Amino acid sequence: MTLATDWERSGAAYAGWVYHVGENSVGYRFCRARYLVIKGKYVAMYKRDPAQHPGEKPKRKGVVGQFLMVEEVGRQIYHRRVLYALKIFNRLDQTKQGEFACTSAEEVEKWIAAFQHAKEEAEYDKERASGHRFISSEDEFKLNGVRFSSWSLTKLIYIGRGPDSLLRRPSIVTQEPGFDDFYSNGGDAIEQADWRCFRTVNGLRIFEDVTVSKAEKGTIMKSVGVVEASPDMIFETIMSLDKSQRYQWDILTGDLEYVEEIDGHTDVVYGTFDPKYLKRWNSLFYVKRDFVFHRYWRRDQDGSYSITQISGTHKSRPPKQGFRRIALNPGVWEIAPLPARSGISTPRSLVTQIIEIKSTGWGQWKKSHYSKFHTTVPYALLSRTAGLREYFKAEIDSEIEDHGTLATLSKEVGKPASTSVEECGTLETNEQFYDAMMADEPAGEDSDEEEKELLHKPHHRLKNVAWSVMVGLSPRKLSGEFLSKVMPVSIELNQFEGSLRLGMGEKDCNCWADPGGKGFMVRGKTYMQDFVKVPGDDPLLKLFAADWFKHEDKVGCIAKHPKCVVQSETGKKLPFILIVNLQVPARPNYSLIFYFAADRPIRPGSLLDKFVNGDDAYRNSRFKLIPSIVEGYWVVKRAVGTKACLLGRAVTCHYLREDNYLEIDVDIGSSSVARGVIGLVLGYVTNIVVDLAVLIEAKDEKELPEYILGTARINRVNPELAKVFEE
Repeated sequence: MTLATDWERSGAAYAGWVYHVGENSVGYRFCRARYLVIKGKYVAMYKRDPAQHPGEKPKRKGVVGQFLMVEEVGRQIYHRRVLYALKIFNRLDQTKQGEFACTSAEEVEKWIAAFQHAKEEAEYDKERASGHRFISSEDEFKLNGVRFSSWSLTKLIYIGRGPDSLLRRPSIVTQEPGFDDFYSNGGDAIEQADWRCFRTVNGLRIFEDVTVSKAEKGTIMKSVGVVEASPDMIFETIMSLDKSQRYQWDILTGDLEYVEEIDGHTDVVYGTFDPKYLKRWNSLFYVKRDFVFHRYWRRDQDGSYSITQISGTHKSRPPKQGFRRIALNPGVWEIAPLPARSGISTPRSLVTQIIEIKSTGWGQWKKSHYSKFHTTVPYALLSRTAGLREYFKAEIDSEIEDHGTLATLSKEVGKPASTSVEECGTLETNEQFYDAMMADEPAGEDSDEEEKELLHKPHHRLKNVAWSVMVGLSPRKLSGEFLSKVMPVSIELNQFEGSLRLGMGEKDCNCWADPGGKGFMVRGKTYMQDFVKVPGDDPLLKLFAADWFKHEDKVGCIAKHPKCVVQSETGKKLPFILIVNLQVPARPNYSLIFYFAADRPIRPGSLLDKFVNGDDAYRNSRFKLIPSIVEGYWVVKRAVGTKACLLGRAVTCHYLREDNYLEIDVDIGSSSVARGVIGLVLGYVTNIVVDLAVLIEAKDEKELPEYILGTARINRVNPELAKVFEE
């Protein structure tokens, strides 16, 4: 098969600048700018853009195979510059791997989706060759919140642009929002809080959660403001340790330094501040303060960010003379995109900062000196939201002169490139791309000075500009998920017994319950027009059992185990069972397993039928989970969030379809983001109540409103009481 034939069939390509990072054979850590092209199942990496340099040969090329995996690594520092990395590797042999880096987490997400699409193309070729594949209008995938048909893309999709010294201030380049989840800035579960605004200062609103205050559990406050910048730019500014920049918006934690990078989503930071700027202290008696805190961050699939900051300690930063060590208030930054105002191209974001004030100390002081709240550390922390707003406003005002040039450049770079195959040379090869990534490039390809100069250029950005696609979706029919003429079977909970028991009440521990769908928000009937979500209805499937196992290895294919409830005589009589196995990475590993049953057979051709009996690519593009911590430490609540997540796009999911069941093994440890969240949750798991909802994402008007497949509640489970899994 020639490349031209492959190109004509798939009609889809991805191209853009990345950094190729890693170590060469002599141990030198390199970071090289490369132009990456993905056409169908083929991947090639060039030193220069082949469209601008005809005849350019790829430095590496390979094919995406069935065992290729892609994982987001997170923030990494290369030559004193922060980049965002992703890793490709062989699922069966993880020593075969390679890494790329981008300038934003958004670009990483798009490249991951591009590799996943290439993998789907490879699976398509394999199944087409065997004659087992039937192409339908439901072969879809989701990229950055926008629906695309896998087989009908007709234009080149750009991801990043590479060196661009002319764009001196790229932060105001217009971004094209997705029309799917972009406008959903709230969570997908109903929040159990009562926020009341008690102070407004220079347009900054400060709220207090009165439900926490009434319970005498301390005080939780938040400040909310609209910042005229993209979530990516705001996130970078908050995470940056550049003192000259931080002192322009942060009066309290402007002096920070890295202590340790734990992983791509967690680090430890040390800082100091001078309390003379807070009028509460008498200048004759104050001493400088220092602190250590841990930062954990994540990027959600709708483009929003969450940054959790918790006070901690570190052996390399003990208390030092002349400073008083303090525990900084636990806090969370939440940055959500907002739709641009009519006629104005400047991106906007809703920035929320939440902090906790303990019931002693500052909390008591606030009650007796409420009018002097503006002289406190909590107020100084909350005021950073206003600082960000004014900082970016000043940046935009100073950039107005450059805006016309930037807009012109954006339009030029956003034009679709030629889809001529000759521009990229011959990509056809049988070598796996992760094998090609491991080969050393010839000596002298990139000098050390060239790499360092490229990384240290102050105006060098690999900036995303444009997406050019054509979408074609066919209408669907959805008239019911089950056969209506079949009598439903009775599902009695006392006929099934898992290792985790059914709870007897709200205060019960180490048990499960079914909370129902009212606490979750799903896409309403008119979602495609107005993006309105509505409270969910009763779940389609009934939760009838749950297991809580621990084992040295991951537990999978649980439904095949002879002692599983699915293999019981009663379980075999059920029309259909959905098993969701959440594989929790820890020492030992845990598995939290839910069993949902249907009381009637699935109707052929229904949305549920296409999910249950479809291929893995379709399932990955549809299987969605909504988490909600309804009771527990507020920092954990915010770290977990309440936004729906397409699990097949965020983590690795393995599907087992046999007999009367579908098992979904969700490998939480396959994502560094998920590992970070789970690590935090496990520290508080005995004191939290978690609600979960699983559903199939609706992508067409005829599939609306969305329905919830099943819901589950886990009440204060104790890892020590998890049952040891018997193989």
